[in-house]
Amino acid sequence: MTYVVMENCIQCKYTDCVEVCPVDCFYEGENFLVINPDECIDCGVCEPECPAEAIKPDTEPDTEQWIELNKKYAEAWPNITSQRDPLPNADDLNGKSGKLAELSENPGEGD
Repeated sequence: MTYVVMENCIQCKYTDCVEVCPVDCFYEGENFLVINPDECIDCGVCEPECPAEAIKPDTEPDTEQWIELNKKYAEAWPNITSQRDPLPNADDLNGKSGKLAELSENPGEGD
């Protein structure tokens, strides 16, 4: 089992999860975070820290697509290890459905 970042992170990008990760397995896109499944040690400390409840175990239903996206972008985006402010409209967009179309493939700043 590993953890996976799901759709609700898109356009929110809270980074509370990044701050608590003991192995620095988060990678940053322009408007989304991903977890590298090969680096995640399945400790689960990130899941309760996410204000958007966007982090789930990969054993949850409907995670297949997100597992693939996390793996793909973890290989392309820079590593992020410190907490930053969320995106400007994060609180307004938290919980909005259908955000996959808004996922940017552009990398974030990283650390």
